[in-house]
Amino acid sequence: MTSLIRAKNISKTYGTVKVLNDISVSIPKSRIVSIVGPSGAGKSTLLSILGALEKADTGDVFFEDVAYASLSEKKLAALKNKEIGFVFQFHHLLPEFTAVENVAIPAMISGLGKKEAEQKAIYWLEKTGLSHRLKHKPAQLSGGEQQRVAIARALINHPKIVMADEPTGNLDTKNTEHIIQIFKDLNSELGITFLIVTHNENLARSSDEIIFLRDGKIQ
Repeated sequence: MTSLIRAKNISKTYGTVKVLNDISVSIPKSRIVSIVGPSGAGKSTLLSILGALEKADTGDVFFEDVAYASLSEKKLAALKNKEIGFVFQFHHLLPEFTAVENVAIPAMISGLGKKEAEQKAIYWLEKTGLSHRLKHKPAQLSGGEQQRVAIARALINHPKIVMADEPTGNLDTKNTEHIIQIFKDLNSELGITFLIVTHNENLARSSDEIIFLRDGKIQ
């Protein structure tokens, strides 16, 4: 199966703690992949390095066989804006903006005009079941709705992969199941790859593949 992202011999140390130890891993296209393991195993660090949010101390990461290290800062920023969507445990929505405005921001950063960006935002909010919450601000939304806004924001530039770090960590069972179904539907309908760090067993079990990390190594 064709790899979308590939890491080769990556290691990462914080102070005296080796968080990742010579890891090589391949994330296939159009699959849902979960990264699981005990707390402190290096899951979020691995996700951040694969998503070019931080650099490994050693080793290489490739996006469709292009090494991150070969890209200028400008090209790497464009890759993260257009090809990779990010969803975190805490949604990081801007409180003064509506759902539509929050979702539209990455599209406007990529150069789209406000009107067109907001039209795209409405499309993705509808895809995540929020057509009735377009003009609501984060404080007017439930935790599950806020996370769905964050997912729509991650999707607006039609990325090839969405990377999610504990996306259901603050949600109850009902909202967790809703998020899982959204991921599965988007993967099935649009072929979007998902790479998810999670402690949630149901979310991990719904994945096509599971990467198990322990003590900075893949088990």
